[in-house]
Amino acid sequence: MAKYEDLKKKAKGALGTIADVSAEAYRAAEEKAKILARRAKLNSEISREKTLIRRSKIEIGVKYYEIHKNDPEEAFKENCENITGAIARIVELKKEIDYLKKNGLKCDCNDEECCKPEPEPSDPEPEKTEKD
Repeated sequence: MAKYEDLKKKAKGALGTIADVSAEAYRAAEEKAKILARRAKLNSEISREKTLIRRSKIEIGVKYYEIHKNDPEEAFKENCENITGAIARIVELKKEIDYLKKNGLKCDCNDEECCKPEPEPSDPEPEKTEKD
């Protein structure tokens, strides 16, 4: 019986050690999970703040352009000219799209020059006379 009691004590000791190690591992895992959750929350908050900064910078740029598009400071002159030019190109491209929706192409050759839409009647090209 003595051997059985020794074996029983050793088993209890081993189980106790396993339980202690398991509890410690659980506490460490729990702490690690809390740290990771907090880091994820902080990274999310940083992301929201960066989005706010980007949105605010865009709004500042839009407001500056609207106020100073005709007389920008030298540092912003090229940017304002680029925006104004792009807006003008968009207007022209939309006009061409509208024309194509209404009238289609004048031929099927797929040549960009050949297939350009005819000028709209409201914007006729001046007729050449014999003097020209």
